[in-house]
Amino acid sequence: MGIKVVSTGSYLPEKILTNHDLEKMVETSDEWITTRTGIKERRISKEETTAELAYKASLNISGLKPEELGLIIVATATPDAFFPSTACKLQAFLKNKNSIAFDISAACTGFIYALYVADSIMRSKNISRALIVGAERFSKILDWNDRTTCILFGDGAGAVLLEKSQDEGILGFDLGADGNYGNLLYVNSVGSNESPPYYLKMKGNEVFKVAVRTMVESAKRVLEKTDVSPKDISLLIPHQANVRIINAVAERLGIEKGKVFINLNKYGNTSAASIPIALDEAIKSGAAKKGDLVLLVAFGGGFTWGSCIIKL
Repeated sequence: MGIKVVSTGSYLPEKILTNHDLEKMVETSDEWITTRTGIKERRISKEETTAELAYKASLNISGLKPEELGLIIVATATPDAFFPSTACKLQAFLKNKNSIAFDISAACTGFIYALYVADSIMRSKNISRALIVGAERFSKILDWNDRTTCILFGDGAGAVLLEKSQDEGILGFDLGADGNYGNLLYVNSVGSNESPPYYLKMKGNEVFKVAVRTMVESAKRVLEKTDVSPKDISLLIPHQANVRIINAVAERLGIEKGKVFINLNKYGNTSAASIPIALDEAIKSGAAKKGDLVLLVAFGGGFTWGSCIIKL
Protein backbone atom coordinates (compact mmCIF):
# COMPACT_ATOMS: atom_id res chain seq x y z
CA MET A 1 0.00 0.00 0.00
CA GLY A 2 1.30 3.43 -0.94
CA ILE A 3 0.22 7.04 -0.62
CA LYS A 4 0.06 8.77 -3.98
CA VAL A 5 -0.34 12.33 -5.23
CA VAL A 6 -3.27 11.91 -7.63
CA SER A 7 -4.09 15.54 -8.45
CA THR A 8 -2.86 19.07 -7.81
CA GLY A 9 -4.16 22.62 -7.88
CA SER A 10 -2.94 26.15 -7.23
CA TYR A 11 -4.19 29.70 -7.02
CA LEU A 12 -2.42 33.06 -7.29
CA PRO A 13 -4.08 36.42 -6.53
CA GLU A 14 -4.73 38.66 -9.53
CA LYS A 15 -2.71 41.67 -8.36
CA ILE A 16 0.84 41.62 -9.76
CA LEU A 17 3.55 43.68 -8.04
CA THR A 18 6.58 44.04 -10.32
CA ASN A 19 10.12 45.06 -9.51
CA HIS A 20 9.44 48.33 -11.33
CA ASP A 21 6.51 48.92 -8.97
CA LEU A 22 8.83 48.38 -6.02
CA GLU A 23 11.26 50.94 -7.45
CA LYS A 24 8.58 53.54 -6.67
CA MET A 25 8.14 52.29 -3.09
CA VAL A 26 11.66 51.68 -1.76
CA GLU A 27 15.23 52.39 -2.83
CA THR A 28 15.88 49.42 -5.11
CA SER A 29 15.95 48.53 -8.80
CA ASP A 30 14.72 45.80 -11.11
CA GLU A 31 18.32 44.94 -11.99
CA TRP A 32 19.36 44.64 -8.34
CA ILE A 33 16.42 42.39 -7.41
CA THR A 34 16.68 40.21 -10.51
CA THR A 35 20.45 39.72 -10.24
CA ARG A 36 20.42 38.80 -6.56
CA THR A 37 17.18 36.84 -6.29
CA GLY A 38 15.85 35.91 -9.73
CA ILE A 39 12.48 37.47 -8.87
CA LYS A 40 10.75 39.73 -11.41
CA GLU A 41 7.25 39.97 -9.90
CA ARG A 42 5.02 38.58 -7.17
CA ARG A 43 1.30 38.30 -6.46
CA ILE A 44 -0.39 40.26 -3.68
CA SER A 45 -3.74 39.44 -2.08
CA LYS A 46 -5.68 42.65 -1.54
CA GLU A 47 -8.68 41.20 0.30
CA GLU A 48 -8.55 37.39 0.05
CA THR A 49 -7.72 35.67 3.32
CA THR A 50 -5.29 32.79 3.66
CA ALA A 51 -8.24 30.40 3.99
CA GLU A 52 -9.78 31.79 0.81
CA LEU A 53 -6.49 31.33 -1.05
CA ALA A 54 -6.40 27.73 0.17
CA TYR A 55 -10.00 27.18 -0.89
CA LYS A 56 -9.47 28.54 -4.40
CA ALA A 57 -6.37 26.37 -4.85
CA SER A 58 -8.36 23.33 -3.72
CA LEU A 59 -11.15 24.07 -6.18
CA ASN A 60 -8.56 23.80 -8.98
CA ILE A 61 -7.83 20.17 -8.08
CA SER A 62 -9.33 17.89 -10.69
CA GLY A 63 -11.57 15.19 -9.23
CA LEU A 64 -11.73 16.63 -5.72
CA LYS A 65 -14.79 15.37 -3.83
CA PRO A 66 -14.85 17.14 -0.46
CA GLU A 67 -17.26 14.64 1.08
CA GLU A 68 -14.67 11.86 0.59
CA LEU A 69 -11.87 13.63 2.47
CA GLY A 70 -10.85 12.15 5.79
CA LEU A 71 -8.01 14.58 6.46
CA ILE A 72 -7.31 18.26 5.70
CA ILE A 73 -3.96 19.83 6.59
CA VAL A 74 -2.97 23.40 5.79
CA ALA A 75 0.68 24.40 6.04
CA THR A 76 0.88 28.12 6.73
CA ALA A 77 2.94 30.69 8.62
CA THR A 78 0.30 33.37 8.00
CA PRO A 79 -3.01 32.04 9.35
CA ASP A 80 -6.02 34.30 9.50
CA ALA A 81 -6.39 33.70 13.25
CA PHE A 82 -4.74 31.88 16.13
CA PHE A 83 -7.84 29.69 16.04
CA PRO A 84 -9.89 28.32 14.46
CA SER A 85 -7.24 26.87 12.20
CA THR A 86 -7.03 27.74 8.52
CA ALA A 87 -7.75 24.05 7.84
CA CYS A 88 -11.02 24.24 9.78
CA LYS A 89 -11.99 27.35 7.82
CA LEU A 90 -11.14 25.51 4.59
CA GLN A 91 -13.18 22.54 5.76
CA ALA A 92 -16.19 24.82 6.26
CA PHE A 93 -15.76 26.33 2.79
CA LEU A 94 -15.69 22.82 1.34
CA LYS A 95 -18.79 21.81 3.35
CA ASN A 96 -16.93 18.81 4.74
CA LYS A 97 -17.96 17.85 8.27
CA ASN A 98 -16.19 14.58 8.93
CA SER A 99 -12.48 15.02 8.36
CA ILE A 100 -9.59 15.63 10.71
CA ALA A 101 -8.50 19.24 10.12
CA PHE A 102 -5.52 21.19 11.48
CA ASP A 103 -2.67 23.53 10.53
CA ILE A 104 1.08 22.96 10.52
CA SER A 105 3.55 25.79 11.11
CA ALA A 106 7.05 25.03 9.85
CA ALA A 107 7.51 28.17 7.72
CA CYS A 108 8.71 27.40 4.19
CA THR A 109 9.18 23.69 4.96
CA GLY A 110 5.57 23.43 6.09
CA PHE A 111 4.23 21.66 3.02
CA ILE A 112 6.78 18.81 3.26
CA TYR A 113 6.08 18.51 7.00
CA ALA A 114 2.36 18.33 6.17
CA LEU A 115 2.95 15.62 3.56
CA TYR A 116 4.86 13.57 6.14
CA VAL A 117 2.12 13.89 8.75
CA ALA A 118 -0.58 13.06 6.20
CA ASP A 119 1.37 10.03 4.98
CA SER A 120 1.74 8.78 8.55
CA ILE A 121 -1.91 9.32 9.48
CA MET A 122 -3.23 7.74 6.30
CA ARG A 123 -1.09 4.65 6.80
CA SER A 124 -2.18 4.24 10.43
CA LYS A 125 -5.88 5.09 10.11
CA ASN A 126 -8.72 4.20 7.80
CA ILE A 127 -8.32 7.35 5.72
CA SER A 128 -8.18 6.90 1.96
CA ARG A 129 -8.13 10.54 0.78
CA ALA A 130 -6.50 13.67 2.16
CA LEU A 131 -6.20 17.29 1.07
CA ILE A 132 -2.85 18.97 1.78
CA VAL A 133 -2.52 22.69 1.14
CA GLY A 134 0.26 25.24 1.45
CA ALA A 135 -1.24 28.73 1.68
CA GLU A 136 0.41 32.03 2.54
CA ARG A 137 -0.39 35.71 2.68
CA PHE A 138 3.05 37.08 3.48
CA SER A 139 2.14 40.56 2.26
CA LYS A 140 0.42 41.20 5.60
CA ILE A 141 3.58 40.57 7.65
CA LEU A 142 6.02 42.58 5.51
CA ASP A 143 7.39 46.02 6.31
CA TRP A 144 6.91 47.69 2.93
CA ASN A 145 9.57 50.24 3.86
CA ASP A 146 12.20 47.53 4.34
CA ARG A 147 13.84 46.99 0.96
CA THR A 148 15.72 43.90 2.16
CA THR A 149 12.57 41.86 2.79
CA CYS A 150 9.57 43.34 0.96
CA ILE A 151 11.09 42.49 -2.43
CA LEU A 152 11.27 38.76 -1.69
CA PHE A 153 7.83 37.48 -0.81
CA GLY A 154 4.43 36.98 -2.39
CA ASP A 155 1.01 35.44 -1.73
CA GLY A 156 -0.55 32.27 -3.08
CA ALA A 157 -1.64 28.69 -2.42
CA GLY A 158 -0.99 25.22 -3.78
CA ALA A 159 -2.77 21.97 -2.97
CA VAL A 160 -2.51 18.23 -3.56
CA LEU A 161 -4.98 15.38 -3.26
CA LEU A 162 -3.49 12.24 -1.69
CA GLU A 163 -4.98 8.77 -2.02
CA LYS A 164 -4.10 5.30 -0.79
CA SER A 165 -2.91 3.28 -3.73
CA GLN A 166 -1.53 -0.13 -4.68
CA ASP A 167 1.18 1.74 -6.59
CA GLU A 168 4.24 3.45 -5.18
CA GLY A 169 3.74 7.15 -4.55
CA ILE A 170 5.52 8.90 -1.70
CA LEU A 171 8.80 7.00 -1.39
CA GLY A 172 10.41 8.63 1.62
CA PHE A 173 11.17 11.70 3.71
CA ASP A 174 13.93 13.45 5.58
CA LEU A 175 12.90 16.13 8.09
CA GLY A 176 14.71 18.16 10.70
CA ALA A 177 15.02 21.43 12.60
CA ASP A 178 17.53 23.45 14.61
CA GLY A 179 16.06 26.18 16.79
CA ASN A 180 19.49 27.70 17.36
CA TYR A 181 19.04 29.51 14.04
CA GLY A 182 15.69 31.00 15.04
CA ASN A 183 17.05 34.55 15.23
CA LEU A 184 18.00 34.57 11.54
CA LEU A 185 14.45 34.61 10.18
CA TYR A 186 11.40 35.31 12.32
CA VAL A 187 8.18 37.20 12.93
CA ASN A 188 7.25 38.03 16.49
CA SER A 189 3.68 38.12 17.76
CA VAL A 190 1.52 38.51 20.86
CA GLY A 191 3.50 37.54 23.95
CA SER A 192 6.86 38.76 22.63
CA ASN A 193 8.70 41.81 23.91
CA GLU A 194 8.10 43.54 20.58
CA SER A 195 5.24 45.95 20.07
CA PRO A 196 2.94 45.62 17.06
CA PRO A 197 2.91 45.78 14.11
CA TYR A 198 4.83 42.52 13.81
CA TYR A 199 6.96 42.33 10.67
CA LEU A 200 9.23 39.69 9.18
CA LYS A 201 12.90 40.11 10.04
CA MET A 202 15.74 38.33 8.27
CA LYS A 203 19.54 38.20 8.23
CA GLY A 204 19.86 37.39 4.57
CA ASN A 205 23.53 36.39 4.22
CA GLU A 206 23.39 34.01 7.18
CA VAL A 207 20.11 32.50 5.98
CA PHE A 208 21.62 31.87 2.54
CA LYS A 209 24.53 29.84 3.93
CA VAL A 210 22.45 27.67 6.25
CA ALA A 211 19.73 27.18 3.65
CA VAL A 212 22.07 25.76 1.03
CA ARG A 213 23.81 23.45 3.49
CA THR A 214 20.65 22.07 5.12
CA MET A 215 18.81 21.55 1.82
CA VAL A 216 21.74 19.70 0.27
CA GLU A 217 22.27 17.51 3.34
CA SER A 218 18.55 16.70 3.64
CA ALA A 219 18.25 15.86 -0.06
CA LYS A 220 21.27 13.55 0.12
CA ARG A 221 19.78 11.74 3.12
CA VAL A 222 16.42 11.12 1.45
CA LEU A 223 18.16 9.89 -1.71
CA GLU A 224 20.14 7.45 0.42
CA LYS A 225 17.08 6.33 2.41
CA THR A 226 15.11 5.59 -0.75
CA ASP A 227 18.10 4.14 -2.66
CA VAL A 228 17.59 6.65 -5.46
CA SER A 229 20.50 8.15 -7.41
CA PRO A 230 20.49 11.85 -8.31
CA LYS A 231 20.67 10.68 -11.94
CA ASP A 232 17.32 8.91 -11.49
CA ILE A 233 15.57 12.12 -10.44
CA SER A 234 13.34 13.40 -13.25
CA LEU A 235 12.73 16.80 -11.67
CA LEU A 236 13.98 18.75 -8.66
CA ILE A 237 11.38 21.08 -7.17
CA PRO A 238 13.11 23.18 -4.50
CA HIS A 239 11.56 25.80 -2.25
CA GLN A 240 11.38 28.94 -4.39
CA ALA A 241 13.29 31.44 -2.25
CA ASN A 242 16.26 32.63 -4.26
CA VAL A 243 17.64 31.49 -7.62
CA ARG A 244 21.20 31.51 -6.29
CA ILE A 245 20.20 29.13 -3.48
CA ILE A 246 18.41 26.88 -5.98
CA ASN A 247 21.39 26.79 -8.35
CA ALA A 248 23.83 26.07 -5.52
CA VAL A 249 21.68 23.19 -4.23
CA ALA A 250 21.27 21.64 -7.69
CA GLU A 251 24.99 21.91 -8.42
CA ARG A 252 26.01 20.26 -5.15
CA LEU A 253 23.52 17.45 -5.72
CA GLY A 254 24.77 16.90 -9.26
CA ILE A 255 21.37 17.58 -10.83
CA GLU A 256 21.55 19.35 -14.18
CA LYS A 257 19.79 22.68 -14.63
CA GLY A 258 17.34 21.26 -17.14
CA LYS A 259 15.90 19.08 -14.38
CA VAL A 260 15.32 21.96 -11.94
CA PHE A 261 11.89 23.60 -11.85
CA ILE A 262 11.93 27.34 -11.16
CA ASN A 263 8.96 29.73 -11.10
CA LEU A 264 10.03 32.24 -8.44
CA ASN A 265 10.57 34.82 -11.17
CA LYS A 266 6.76 35.07 -11.39
CA TYR A 267 5.73 34.62 -7.76
CA GLY A 268 8.66 35.32 -5.42
CA ASN A 269 8.92 33.38 -2.19
CA THR A 270 5.46 32.09 -1.24
CA SER A 271 6.79 30.15 1.76
CA ALA A 272 4.82 26.94 2.43
CA ALA A 273 2.90 27.46 -0.81
CA SER A 274 5.95 27.55 -3.08
CA ILE A 275 6.50 23.80 -3.57
CA PRO A 276 2.84 22.83 -4.16
CA ILE A 277 2.40 25.76 -6.57
CA ALA A 278 5.53 24.66 -8.43
CA LEU A 279 4.45 21.01 -8.41
CA ASP A 280 1.08 21.93 -9.89
CA GLU A 281 2.71 24.04 -12.60
CA ALA A 282 5.27 21.34 -13.37
CA ILE A 283 2.58 18.70 -13.85
CA LYS A 284 0.22 20.88 -15.86
CA SER A 285 3.02 22.19 -18.10
CA GLY A 286 4.32 18.70 -18.79
CA ALA A 287 7.63 19.28 -17.02
CA ALA A 288 6.65 16.42 -14.67
CA LYS A 289 4.86 13.37 -16.01
CA LYS A 290 3.33 10.15 -14.73
CA GLY A 291 6.03 7.77 -13.55
CA ASP A 292 8.58 10.53 -12.92
CA LEU A 293 10.62 10.62 -9.73
CA VAL A 294 10.36 14.12 -8.26
CA LEU A 295 12.57 15.41 -5.45
CA LEU A 296 11.06 18.10 -3.21
CA VAL A 297 13.37 19.98 -0.84
CA ALA A 298 12.88 23.05 1.37
CA PHE A 299 14.16 25.07 4.28
CA GLY A 300 12.37 27.62 6.43
CA GLY A 301 12.42 29.78 9.53
CA GLY A 302 12.90 27.80 12.67
CA PHE A 303 15.22 26.68 11.16
CA THR A 304 13.36 23.78 9.60
CA TRP A 305 14.26 21.66 6.60
CA GLY A 306 12.85 18.72 4.75
CA SER A 307 12.93 16.65 1.59
CA CYS A 308 10.69 14.11 -0.04
CA ILE A 309 10.77 11.87 -3.11
CA ILE A 310 7.50 11.13 -4.87
CA LYS A 311 6.71 8.95 -7.85
CA LEU A 312 3.98 10.51 -9.93
